Amino acid sequence: MYIICGLGNPGKEYEQTRHNMGFLTMDVLAYKLGIDIRRLKFRSLIGEGRIGTEKVILVKPQTYMNNSGEALREIVAYYDIDPQHLIVVYDDIDLPVGDLRLREKGSAGTHNGMRSIIYQLQFDDFPRIRIGTGKSDVIPLVSFVTGKPTEEEQKPLADAIEKAAQAVICWVEHGPREAMQRFNHKPNKKKKQENGKTDQPDGAVGDPAGPAGC
Repeated sequence: MYIICGLGNPGKEYEQTRHNMGFLTMDVLAYKLGIDIRRLKFRSLIGEGRIGTEKVILVKPQTYMNNSGEALREIVAYYDIDPQHLIVVYDDIDLPVGDLRLREKGSAGTHNGMRSIIYQLQFDDFPRIRIGTGKSDVIPLVSFVTGKPTEEEQKPLADAIEKAAQAVICWVEHGPREAMQRFNHKPNKKKKQENGKTDQPDGAVGDPAGPAGC
């Protein structure tokens, strides 16, 4: 069994914001897997389903970002899972917009949600998938991460969310090595179409796409 946790802040005012990349990935993953992720338990919205033969629990903590670990501690303690079967998906200001990084373990870096998780769980050897949002030299950090992406950022972030959901499926079905080989990469640069125009963003960040995996 795997617990897949996406980090974010609850409430309509935080929907589609940079700090909710984890929540948005869970929404796309739930769509792909046909999982209803609306049951409130362990101070989180959760949904149960399967990836291949593995049972998975999708989690969106409702404690607000800085206390994410409090909710996740309850879930991990209840199911008593191995750390390698906990995958956390979240935004990272230290990565360029749309960059995707998969790791089997590591520190919290500058992310308060991850600091809370590692403090509450007392271990950091669990997989994580980071979605790069970049950062601003002029906008205060809190305002930046809780703000909505610009039009230019929407397409690379939507692509990264889609790939993050695919990476979770690949990780569970085929293991970390194959998932990291396939999905640890920087975003593709905009390609010119045959008519000479560049691809333009379409739809909201995190719009679900069709089923895909490894």
